[in-house]
Amino acid sequence: MIKLLSHLSFVAITTPDVDASVKFYEEQVGLQVTDRIDGAVYLRCWGDYYRYSVVVMPGDEPALHTAGWRTSSPEALEEAVKRLEAEGVEGEWSDEHTIGRAYRFIGPQGHPMTLHWDVEHYQSGSDIASIYPDRPQRRSSHAGAPRQLDHVTIAAKDVDEFAAWYERVLGFRIMARTILDEAPISVFSVLTTNEKSHDLGVVLDGSTRAGRVNHFAFWVDTREELLIAADVLMENGTAIEYGPSIHGIGEQNFLYYREPSSLRIELNTGGYRNYVPDWQPNTWKPSLGSNNFYRNGTMPMSMTESFPPADGPSATEEGVPDEIKDALLNPYAKEGRG
Repeated sequence: MIKLLSHLSFVAITTPDVDASVKFYEEQVGLQVTDRIDGAVYLRCWGDYYRYSVVVMPGDEPALHTAGWRTSSPEALEEAVKRLEAEGVEGEWSDEHTIGRAYRFIGPQGHPMTLHWDVEHYQSGSDIASIYPDRPQRRSSHAGAPRQLDHVTIAAKDVDEFAAWYERVLGFRIMARTILDEAPISVFSVLTTNEKSHDLGVVLDGSTRAGRVNHFAFWVDTREELLIAADVLMENGTAIEYGPSIHGIGEQNFLYYREPSSLRIELNTGGYRNYVPDWQPNTWKPSLGSNNFYRNGTMPMSMTESFPPADGPSATEEGVPDEIKDALLNPYAKEGRG
């Protein structure tokens, strides 16, 4: 099979207050606005090669409007669509801003995705051109500004089923998964289209609402930049939800915070590159440090929230016994390290 997908190219999100979210991305995160079209605002990181990587759109609640994936070739786009339609997926072709002909579809657990090949490469102009010829523009002067978009993590009712479908149909590689110590329940998995540890994550969602997103992530070059970004956020009144720390899965340093709509953002750096074509994914448990490898603190309950808000109780409150909930949020208690 030909390699179908190349990488995550953009995320489009909805928010009840576009102006507040865009101001936050500009002033606290360090993104740059490139276009404003019909109420939607297009933004990019200083190191993104394309014209935008984040689209902020008006909506009644915070949600994922779509995640955009660039294919590896025009032929790969056609092949990917054939495979989707063979699975009974009924998507539609559209003409999208700066990416042209694109195929939008809803995955089997309700997640909106967009595939495209054509794209407009960003041209900075001489005023912000970099002395590095390979960079799309010079490094941002905003302290802690991310270099590029990194990944998106969605919430699904069946983690293993979600991962298996995207592997089989679109050629994602499953890189790792987490099951609980107390029961064989899959609560997390990571997949990739390339050599990164992941550009698509999936967490367990026990709610009745399909197609939710847990977070999307940016990338900075160094751990020091991640810590500077944390300083900038806190100095401007933005609370840190979780971190800084390091994930066992993927080995990235991480930091989580919220934008004004309440949507969660992660900042990543570090981690490994994996080029093994026949990689066999390892199964982790929380007690091994799959989420926090230092195992020196518990994940806050707020991290189980996904978006849009669930119709009923959240994933850790609906259909999951209390002992399993405790195992997920405090996996080290039995070892006296909680």
